[in-house]
Amino acid sequence: MSGLTILTVAFVAYALLAGRLDRLSVTAPMVFVAVGGILGPGGADLLKVSLSNETTLAITEITLALLLFADASTVRIRDVEGDASLPSRLLFVGLPLTVVLGTGLAMLMEPAIGWAAAALVATILAPTDAALGLAVVTNRAVPGRIRRALNVESGLNDGLATPFVTLFLAIVVSEESSGAGGWVVSALTQIGLAVVVAVLVGLVGGWLVSRASSHGWTSPLSEQLAVLALAGLAYTGAVAIGGNGFVAAFLGGLLFGQATQGRLNGPIEFTETIGLFMSFFVWTLFGALFVGPVLTGNSYWAAIGYAVLSLTVVRMLPVALSLIGLCMQRRTVLFMGWFGPRGLASVVFTLVALEDLKTGSPEQSPLVQVVTWTILLSVVAHGVSAGFLSARYGARMSSLGDVPELVVAHQPRMRRRGLGRHHPPHGGAGGPGKAVDPRASSDPGTSTRLGTRTDHGTGTDFGSTSDTGGEGG
Repeated sequence: MSGLTILTVAFVAYALLAGRLDRLSVTAPMVFVAVGGILGPGGADLLKVSLSNETTLAITEITLALLLFADASTVRIRDVEGDASLPSRLLFVGLPLTVVLGTGLAMLMEPAIGWAAAALVATILAPTDAALGLAVVTNRAVPGRIRRALNVESGLNDGLATPFVTLFLAIVVSEESSGAGGWVVSALTQIGLAVVVAVLVGLVGGWLVSRASSHGWTSPLSEQLAVLALAGLAYTGAVAIGGNGFVAAFLGGLLFGQATQGRLNGPIEFTETIGLFMSFFVWTLFGALFVGPVLTGNSYWAAIGYAVLSLTVVRMLPVALSLIGLCMQRRTVLFMGWFGPRGLASVVFTLVALEDLKTGSPEQSPLVQVVTWTILLSVVAHGVSAGFLSARYGARMSSLGDVPELVVAHQPRMRRRGLGRHHPPHGGAGGPGKAVDPRASSDPGTSTRLGTRTDHGTGTDFGSTSDTGGEGG
């Protein structure tokens, strides 16, 4: 039986057991990383994939581009103003500090690596992926304000990190090719061209779809196709003219969301779903191309040590510093600091870096060793701990009185991150044994129009005034 056939069977099996596995804290990344490791070159060698295969790289890049566009297009900037302080601090204070601290740690552990390569590693590992600890953002026992902040952070930090990955990668490539100053022109050209494509695809494309929809020229299915095609166009269009496809997809999504004013959230779900299914294949590739060879080859304790510190100190300290002045409980700071899983974006950024760096033995390179161990440990640790720690943290917070965490906050539209449904702990929101719709509101008095079908899709009230007349957070 071929590896592709076995992989297809694994997809069917996971689809049949997704809900059950979710209740056992077994996530999709866990399943497909394991499948990839078993079927790949480091295992049975039945899945014929390689880092030099252009199709492999194309699938991973398009997957990330679709998710970047979809995530960014559902963030309405004017609606975030109701409670922007918490996610903004994580994104604009915590994220840069994570990169700086990660860079310093890499240089301390491996002085010969150089500052640019150290910064590249740190930036690749800076974005978080909520799919690895899904219970944290779907368990209604966790205060809505905390879930919202972690969800928004996860949805946007990979896009914000992309220009810096481009910049540091250009510097490293320039250093290895003995180029002098060429990285400046290279990086700025890629980003500049991406901005041009993003404006054309996001603003103009969004305006065209909105106009066509308002005149009744579209159908629900054609709107789904339009969003998917525009997301793909943002990426492929930028790459075709020498720009950065990820920057174009992210910025194009932001502009598309502003141009459509959130009226196409329904059709965007189709693009999210396609991206979700494709992400399962990316996790399989990660298991086959990274995890299998690294586990069966020589292990470098320095890489494992960096991975452990990256998931703890490098994440938790910047989060703690970013939350200073908000009067959050210590357990909240620890909870938010721990749940910064590293996932899909880091995998794709690594593949892109390897393509540009032309590494001879990728599995032995410090970049691959560090990234593989960090993501693998994150997949296991955050996946296993998410359900238990979310329930414990939520139960503790519900016993407190007037604390900042319990301020009513409107929930953002939740990206599709898995196939399972989260079940709250006994006595939690929704009652014992009742499945919770992750798109539903969690807080009394919170007005969240998520999943409410309008003429143009799903309306999302993100951060506006609540039903009780108070400010949303």
